Amino acid sequence: MAHSSQGWLLSLPILLLSFTLPSSLCHLENGSKIKTATFLSPNFVLGPGSVENRWYYNIDFPRGHIFIKSFNAEIIDEAGNPIPLYETYIHHWVVSRYYQRTNASVAENSRRPDRIPAGNSGICQAHVLGQYFGLGSETRKTDTHVPDPYGIEIGNPAEIPQGYEERWVLNIHAIDTRGVQDRLGCTECKCDLYNVTVDEYGDPLRPEYKGGLLCCYDRTQCKVKQGFQGARRSLYLRYTVKWVDWDSTIIPVKIFIFDVTDTGKRLNGSSGISPQNGCQIEYEVKSCNAAGVAVDGCTDVKRTSLTMPTGGYVIYGVAHQHTGGTSSTLYGQDGRVICTSLPIYGEGKEAGNEAGYIVGMSTCYPKPGSVKIADGENLTLESNYSSTQTHTGVMGLFYILVADQTPNPVTPLQTNHAHMQEYKKSPIHYSWGVAAVALLGLALTVAITKRSQLRKRIENGYESILP
Repeated sequence: MAHSSQGWLLSLPILLLSFTLPSSLCHLENGSKIKTATFLSPNFVLGPGSVENRWYYNIDFPRGHIFIKSFNAEIIDEAGNPIPLYETYIHHWVVSRYYQRTNASVAENSRRPDRIPAGNSGICQAHVLGQYFGLGSETRKTDTHVPDPYGIEIGNPAEIPQGYEERWVLNIHAIDTRGVQDRLGCTECKCDLYNVTVDEYGDPLRPEYKGGLLCCYDRTQCKVKQGFQGARRSLYLRYTVKWVDWDSTIIPVKIFIFDVTDTGKRLNGSSGISPQNGCQIEYEVKSCNAAGVAVDGCTDVKRTSLTMPTGGYVIYGVAHQHTGGTSSTLYGQDGRVICTSLPIYGEGKEAGNEAGYIVGMSTCYPKPGSVKIADGENLTLESNYSSTQTHTGVMGLFYILVADQTPNPVTPLQTNHAHMQEYKKSPIHYSWGVAAVALLGLALTVAITKRSQLRKRIENGYESILP
């Protein structure tokens, strides 16, 4: 945790200082211009207690051979207003890549055999956690920026099969919790609140399955308070993508998504989720009190061992947890901390700061070349949840970006000489430097205070979700 604390403390002053930098530095050092586009998903309509969980193929997305620099999203209404989590809970949204056969007719386009999944580099079984981008309730306050000189490469003609084109599919899982009987229970997909005994394919649920994805599929309904009236409304996922055109100086990264429920087993030729096959996606946290009464100071710790097929340098890391989560850490084979990601809980009512909800996850941006995973290295993933009460359908995912190489090294002598030349050009640079140092000190003090407050809140348990 010490390594994570230091990284978190430094992130705030660095962020504050970035606002004082000349605007020209918003461009990459190689001169590539960052492009930005904002899109809307197809609209979906929700009423109190209802659920949206559909897949939208061929969504709007930047085209060509490019490098993605960030992907951010949020739920909005028809007027463009952000919707708070206590009205519409974002269980998750994911964006995945696939190849579509170009000579297929309109009718054929809907047939699955004409699509070839083009997933990430992760180790889960086929068709599980293969997305390129995806978050949940934490979407508004989780940093997704890929640092320079790295990028997520897409649209490479050499990778696209002949006769196909690259496309993108969006999955939105949202739950309208206006007026429901049990807001937390609905967001945790407790089966009794949805009156569900079979999954979306009509297969009976296991007797021990109390809640999770199998009970809150598309068009299910969570129980609403007697007499509550609420209008159905159209909503959208608004997503903003930043990218740069392909350039040989940009270093491509690979996406790995790990799952703390990974059993390590892989059934030959099988895909999807089954009790015997690999990543299970979700799990249950049982209350530390056998009577089910909430008590303080209980933590559920879940760990799994993973093998990294091909290693590299970690340049970004973040976890995904649900309400009740307290931390998640990825360890190397020797026990070193690769990345620790902490949940950020809201404290108010406005969108992005909803009390009791995870509104963000802290991220890791290691110094280039400082964190390396070896080929075939055995890793340990740990996910911690408060177990003061039972939680169903929780997740413990970890997303990292890995590069095969580091940027060209610059010696300290070269760096110091370059800085001296810049300061000699104008006294303005000197005064800016003094101001920056002063701001750094102030920001560091604020960061230490905030960090202390965050740790105290997590140790004391998360707040209750707004009724």
